[in-house]
Amino acid sequence: MSTRDNDAELEMRIGALLGATRDRLSAGHARDEALATFVPQHRGRLFTKKAAMQPGGRVWRLGVLLLDTNADLYVTGHTTRALDPGRPAYQSVSAEQRREYRGAAFRGKFAKGETVNFDATPIELNVAHLRNSSGVLFVRNDTPLVRWSTTATDDAAIELADYLTDRSDLLLEPPEGT
Repeated sequence: MSTRDNDAELEMRIGALLGATRDRLSAGHARDEALATFVPQHRGRLFTKKAAMQPGGRVWRLGVLLLDTNADLYVTGHTTRALDPGRPAYQSVSAEQRREYRGAAFRGKFAKGETVNFDATPIELNVAHLRNSSGVLFVRNDTPLVRWSTTATDDAAIELADYLTDRSDLLLEPPEGT
């Protein structure tokens, strides 16, 4: 079998795995979250528009991965909650940045308190690309693997099928107290 045929078969297997995971999470009514695009403050025609989040669909958080309802995969970016940001406290730059993100989600018309994921990077599911990937998802020896941590080495990576099963199990049957 040629490399191109092998890559096409592997891409189909990955797609089927993601589709099956999506179907399982959907059928089990697993908790999903909002996916959004952060639009920074910018000048309009007459006045400045505050930063806001634009809705981009629904995703299931699977650790370092986000899976959407189309079975597309993303690298988890940043997360906030849609809450009234309140007044500036000027405690630290990072605290003010988090406050701004909360406000942007609040202005983005998400339900109050909803978890909003943004700056999520789509993962190209092209096997030729994944063979050379240093990202979260990669392929070695025709096996799709997940680096579950930024410090995880290739040897510590987990097979995609096992990773998706473990993470979807946690969404479908969360541990008590969570």
